[in-house]
Amino acid sequence: MEIAVNGILAQDMIENRQYDICLIDIRTPTMNGTELYQWLQKKYPRLTKQVVFTTGGVMDEEAMAFIEQSGRLFLPKPFTPEELIAIVEKALK
Repeated sequence: MEIAVNGILAQDMIENRQYDICLIDIRTPTMNGTELYQWLQKKYPRLTKQVVFTTGGVMDEEAMAFIEQSGRLFLPKPFTPEELIAIVEKALK
């Protein structure tokens, strides 16, 4: 498991490594999760099938609509280790 604090760092990681799944926070600084996902769609479309979105707090309508439109799974924060394992298993099926 590796962590990027923003989408730009995540892009660099994705360019240099292979990942089975990406847990993307919608609200990250510099480049948010929506922008990172759109970049993935263009550059690594196969990886978008293994994306799970997450965020804490109240999401605005635009972010919720984006997640719904993407068809990807969503895991609200805070979450338990069991919830994380369950959604990762679901995403990898």
